[in-house]
Amino acid sequence: MATRQSVDEHLQRSEQAYEFASEQFKISARQEHYNEEEYSEAQMKLENAVNELNKLSLSSNDQQREQLYRMRLQLQSLQNNMILQRSYDE
Repeated sequence: MATRQSVDEHLQRSEQAYEFASEQFKISARQEHYNEEEYSEAQMKLENAVNELNKLSLSSNDQQREQLYRMRLQLQSLQNNMILQRSYDE
């Protein structure tokens, strides 16, 4: 069973990854390809956060699983937007 502390820590790290990626997404929209390295790093952080949430959800209770699921949807939505933005820029 996942502990409350462990779930909170993962959610906090996921939120940080989301904020970083969101900022890079906004910068990229204004500057096009000038932040390639940071943009790629942001995408990697999102992917890692999604993977961590998936693993943690396997050992969580129903309420925790719902929290993790909602965060995962946010992360994946931003991931998709970042991918789509790059495909439109090319």
